[in-house]
Amino acid sequence: MTDRPPAPLRGWEGHLPPGRPFAVADLTAAGTLPRAWSARWGRSPGDPVLLDAATGADADGRPLDRWWTAGELEAATRRAAGRLAGAGLVPGDRLLWSTGSSVAALVAHVGALRAGLVVVPANPAYTRRELDHIVGEVGAAAAVVDDPERGRWVTAATGGAAVVTGPGLTLPDAPAPVLDAAAPEDDALICFTSGTTGSPKGAVLTHRNLMAATAAVVLAWRWDGSDRLVHGLPVFHAHGLCVGVYGTLLAGASAVLLPGFSPGAVLDAAAEYRGSLLFGVPTMYHRLAASPRVGELRRLRLCVSGSAPLPAALHGRMAAAGTVVLERYGMTETLMNVSNPVDGDRRAGTVGFPLPGVEVDLDGDGEILLRGPNVFGRYWGQPAATAEAFAAAADGGAPWFRTGDLGAVDDGYLVVRGRSKELVITGGYNVYPAEVEDVLARHPRVAEVAVAGTPSDEWGEVVTAWVVPDGPPPTVEELAAFAGDLLADYKRPRLVRVVDGLPRNPMGKVVRGRLPR
Repeated sequence: MTDRPPAPLRGWEGHLPPGRPFAVADLTAAGTLPRAWSARWGRSPGDPVLLDAATGADADGRPLDRWWTAGELEAATRRAAGRLAGAGLVPGDRLLWSTGSSVAALVAHVGALRAGLVVVPANPAYTRRELDHIVGEVGAAAAVVDDPERGRWVTAATGGAAVVTGPGLTLPDAPAPVLDAAAPEDDALICFTSGTTGSPKGAVLTHRNLMAATAAVVLAWRWDGSDRLVHGLPVFHAHGLCVGVYGTLLAGASAVLLPGFSPGAVLDAAAEYRGSLLFGVPTMYHRLAASPRVGELRRLRLCVSGSAPLPAALHGRMAAAGTVVLERYGMTETLMNVSNPVDGDRRAGTVGFPLPGVEVDLDGDGEILLRGPNVFGRYWGQPAATAEAFAAAADGGAPWFRTGDLGAVDDGYLVVRGRSKELVITGGYNVYPAEVEDVLARHPRVAEVAVAGTPSDEWGEVVTAWVVPDGPPPTVEELAAFAGDLLADYKRPRLVRVVDGLPRNPMGKVVRGRLPR
């Protein structure tokens, strides 16, 4: 790649507790997360772990807003693994998992991992077209969905071959298979992400990747059994799942699962359940900063922001209200990479320095390069895309993952300047412009269209369509309605700009950076 010395970032030693010895191999010494979780549950079966902050009762008539203990989770996930195995699923089979936030959904998820299945998280807001793509790509053998219509979509997409059930796994009981037997290099998750070409791709994360990334943040963020996370993120997203849920279980901590996000719900839960942690995206902190109750966040030990850049001005507003938010940098393909420190200067406008075990460099064009035990190895069924995503290392070591993000170093801290990959991140979700363009171009009054992001204080970016009309220009409401059955809500345009033509390079490719702002 380059003979330059690595970019002059601070080392991960700045994340270690004082006097704490560390070796990269320590991150994966426990083997896999399911093994580590079940071992911890066995040591402390009476500890409270998860609570649904929702009203109502579960399928057995028990109230939702009750604490599930470690022993109950061990037994429930063991039972879930048995039901999945009894339905004919075997290690390596892919299970689509598309649900809202609940203990029942997480029991199904963890049970699937304990049984050696490969879980494929998917946004419940996906349209049938979007879900069909994922189901077809991975060859899903089963699905856990919380909406009967989505279940019918999966059944149709697989010709009735997939086992389809709800979060409660209403399948016959069966003896549990051999549990927690997956090897560290076995596939664990396939998380779909966006690139600059083609359809969304499935990043394959192994048990080793999950273990390394989770252990790194537990160590760096001083996460332990005394912590309680107020969890308002969606669990199908890597931020809410691989950081929030996995980290809670590995640390022996506890979490209050909110059915959705609102400032009032977060602050009420933090007070009622004595929360100490909050993980969010900039949109969430924007709304919290606008709340007259924002000062109540001071009762939390740590507030973390990720999934999209946190504006420096918002960082300042939160700090003025008494909470210095810790910003970090992660990706679907690598999970957690870089973080501001728990102990030390959390600098606005930066994402900090590498987490334990992660190596970061910048190439000659400023692209951020990553390697470490957290970095995925391949896209599902796409060897060409995989090869394009990695670059050989000059030191003969592991290849570098090309993030597509552009960075710079400011006094040892990493600053993410933008993206060479033309991705829109809105409210923490990734939107692939070409996918949106393909849908909007079908509108009868759209001759040409280009999609990019427009900065937004609330959302980070909003999806914006530059339209060359064919007749009366369509309104944003018309385009959003037209895309309603084809695109999830967050992918639909929120702004429309009518133009006479689109800027193109000599090869005819639209140059999004030259779209009129």
